[in-house]
Amino acid sequence: METLVLSALFGVAGLAVGAVGAFAWLRSSASGVVQQAKREAELVLADAESGRRAKEVAAQEDAIRFRKEAEDELREQRREVSRIERRVEQREEALERRGESLERSEQGLRDRQAQLETSEKDFGSKVQLLQTELERIAGMTSDEARQTLLDEIDKELRDEAARRVRAMEASARAEADARSRKTLATVMQRMTSEITAETTVSIVPIPSEEVKGRIIGREGRNIRAFEAATGCDLIIDDTPDVVTVSGFDPVRREIARLALSRLIQDGRIQPTRIEEAVDRARSEVDRLVVEAGEQALVDAEVTGLHPEVVKTLGRLRYRFSYGQNQLRHAVETSWLAAAVAAEIGADIEIARVGGLLHDLGKAVDREQEGTHAAIGADIAKRFGIPREVVHCIEAHHEEIRPETTESIIVIIADAMSGSRPGARRESADEYIRRLESLEAIASSFDGVQQCFAIQAGREVRIIVEPDRVDDVDAMRLARDVSRKIEETMQYPGVIRVTVVRETRATAVAH
Repeated sequence: METLVLSALFGVAGLAVGAVGAFAWLRSSASGVVQQAKREAELVLADAESGRRAKEVAAQEDAIRFRKEAEDELREQRREVSRIERRVEQREEALERRGESLERSEQGLRDRQAQLETSEKDFGSKVQLLQTELERIAGMTSDEARQTLLDEIDKELRDEAARRVRAMEASARAEADARSRKTLATVMQRMTSEITAETTVSIVPIPSEEVKGRIIGREGRNIRAFEAATGCDLIIDDTPDVVTVSGFDPVRREIARLALSRLIQDGRIQPTRIEEAVDRARSEVDRLVVEAGEQALVDAEVTGLHPEVVKTLGRLRYRFSYGQNQLRHAVETSWLAAAVAAEIGADIEIARVGGLLHDLGKAVDREQEGTHAAIGADIAKRFGIPREVVHCIEAHHEEIRPETTESIIVIIADAMSGSRPGARRESADEYIRRLESLEAIASSFDGVQQCFAIQAGREVRIIVEPDRVDDVDAMRLARDVSRKIEETMQYPGVIRVTVVRETRATAVAH
């Protein structure tokens, strides 16, 4: 037991000695760490102090540089202010010198004005003396001389105005001719049509001369019945193997021709058969008229017209003018009007329909009073044709003033279709009468020495007396002759009037 106690005491004593040793070691270790920390802190403080001093030195250098720059800028501004002050002083001196110069000039002007006033008084008195002397020499007062001078100036101005008008007319005519030729040539080359060869006389062939007697009938009853039923006359003469049907209405004439042809084929010619044949022919012609009108609408590319308008248009199939079929003429006019409208930017549809219907009145003008233009316009109004198209119809012969571009286009297209080569033909008597009328109109004016209708009546050339007609009168004469031709004659196309004035000077040397 004691041994155990002693062992325990020795163990405790050992622990106590170990603890003392450990404490001593820890104390020595802590003292070293503290010394190391002090040395590091001193180093940090030394670095911080050196950085602070470096920044103070840099700040002092920046302050010195900024101060130097400010002082330099201030010196430059002072030098600029000094320069500006010197320029202001120089300008003030220049203004003072200019003011003195202006004062001297003003004084000189006042002196000059005084001299001019004195000279003006002297000049006025001299002018008065000169005017009095001129009036005495000329034998007229100043007012009379002024009026004479104004008259001379007025005459010169009129002559100059006439020359300028001629020049402008020539220039405008040349430009208009070139542009119109180009447009019309472009349009005409797009259309080809047949040359007119139709006849305006309805002739019915017969197989033998014996048929003429049957057509006439006993005591002429058959021919009277035929004429009463058709409203046309039968011309039975010595012409072999033909019978001529005559009538003003082309539709009636066609009905009569068709009925007579069928009667001749049938061989039974008597009043009852005549009435039946005429009724059948009238029904067939009515059908053909409608078909012709519808075909014309298809050819002209027009739609939406009233059936009565189509039927009236189809009647033109049997109407001719100078040998030209009026329905084909209407279709041609529609084509040309549409082409011209497309070239110049006008309303194509109005021009197309206006061209197709422009001669609508010719289908019934033998049944109603008035011109075919007015009759056609009334028919168009009655069946709801647009107002623009109606105006084209009523103005296409300029019975009223054309007010739209499309109406003028229809006038042009109508003239083109009627005056193209091969469109129409006229008898020799009509041709000669037209040339004689042209020459008679030109000869009726004063100062005309000779006149000639040339180029198949397309031009009238007038030779005037040069001592009675001057250049201005020649221009006026050409306009007057062309205006009288327009007012008194009917003709296809245009007629050019050319006035020739020639002056010849002759001298003899001895």
